[in-house]
Amino acid sequence: MIRMRVSVARAMKLSCLAAAVSLVSCAPAGTTVDAGTLDSRAVVEPADHDVPTRGGPRLVVLGDSLTAGLGLATEDAYPARLQRRLDRDGWPLHVVAAAESGGTTAGGLSRLEWALEGDVRLLLVALGGNDALRGLPIEQMRANLEAIVDEATTRGIHVAIAGMEAPPNFGAAYTREFRRVFAEVAASRDLAFVPFLLDGVAGVPDLNQPDGIHPNVEGAERVAAHLWTTLEPLLADLVVRPADEPAERPARR
Repeated sequence: MIRMRVSVARAMKLSCLAAAVSLVSCAPAGTTVDAGTLDSRAVVEPADHDVPTRGGPRLVVLGDSLTAGLGLATEDAYPARLQRRLDRDGWPLHVVAAAESGGTTAGGLSRLEWALEGDVRLLLVALGGNDALRGLPIEQMRANLEAIVDEATTRGIHVAIAGMEAPPNFGAAYTREFRRVFAEVAASRDLAFVPFLLDGVAGVPDLNQPDGIHPNVEGAERVAAHLWTTLEPLLADLVVRPADEPAERPARR
């Protein structure tokens, strides 16, 4: 069942992001947030960072700095934590974080050709936060998300969408319509849907870095666990584990 209500903690996360963009930090006292850095550093660039080192089928996460794990070691970000779950349970999927800090849905669409290279079985779209921070038109975001989804499904790739929240300073109508886009795109195309990427993490100081925006190590683990509940049931339709392969029949004599 799609949950349309948002807790105060969820709204706090995007409020903090909006404050960072305007150079007003809502991080704990004594800390500062460099909004220019948050909005412009490319943490995972296609050219030299997360080029797959393993062959075989892939799970691609198309995202922004939250996916890139800004402030964390690569192995601590939530895509790497998803990889450990896949490895633990014997699923032969390689997670590729196609992520760029400051990235919008338009940027994700422009990077899609690279992101879908290789044997991609599942695409997780985790974008939208920066569209909200910039107050970009909601219908433009919808069109970008639909184009991303349609291109992937045309290639036979399964798609899941993780929703985001808009900061309240744009007004209740914008916040409501922004939230609705993710649910409607997912429902219209019968996609797996995670209503809020940072559910249980946003607004929780102990799960975020000092900037009050990006998950820390514990927060990244919580994000991965949250996503896993939606992604794990999809895997059997995407790839066969070696342990699930039927035993070879003996040759007839």
